[in-house]
Amino acid sequence: MLILILGVALWSAAHLWKRVAPAHHDQMGDRARGIATAALLLSVVLMVWGYKISDGPYWWGRSPALVGINNLLVLIAFYLFAASGMKTRVTALTRHPQLIGFSLWAGAHLLVNGDLPSFILFGGLLAWAHVEMRLINRTPWTPPAGPFPVRKEIMAAVGAVLVTAAVGMIHGWLGPWPFGG
Repeated sequence: MLILILGVALWSAAHLWKRVAPAHHDQMGDRARGIATAALLLSVVLMVWGYKISDGPYWWGRSPALVGINNLLVLIAFYLFAASGMKTRVTALTRHPQLIGFSLWAGAHLLVNGDLPSFILFGGLLAWAHVEMRLINRTPWTPPAGPFPVRKEIMAAVGAVLVTAAVGMIHGWLGPWPFGG
């Protein structure tokens, strides 16, 4: 369990470094990006490894209803990621489409994984995303004014469906099948 906790902590620290200690981050210059990238890669390895070897109490499991809700939330999360990158209308409505999408992804995984390692992994990542949003909100923000072409909205939606299907297939090869059945 310690490896999993270290992975989540390193993920959070690498992401929060720029916001919590901006002077130190800036002092590092271009090296800061490399250090953060290395820390994030190591954190992912630690989280995957730690999650696979961790064991703990199990409170509930998957049900068809929870799997359906999970899949819908993950689809919306991928849409928010795509919409953020394409600067669609949703970027004028919320400052944090990617972090909201990440929060939906983490929350969705908490719904279908009722065990302690999942609470540490997905709950820890969910907490990080909310802390990150609060810290970002300390700075001024001007929402984008558009235009927001319908073509980009459609591309973001189609992209979200395709990415959800692809990630779901990979998820099924590496772990539990995410589409029920």
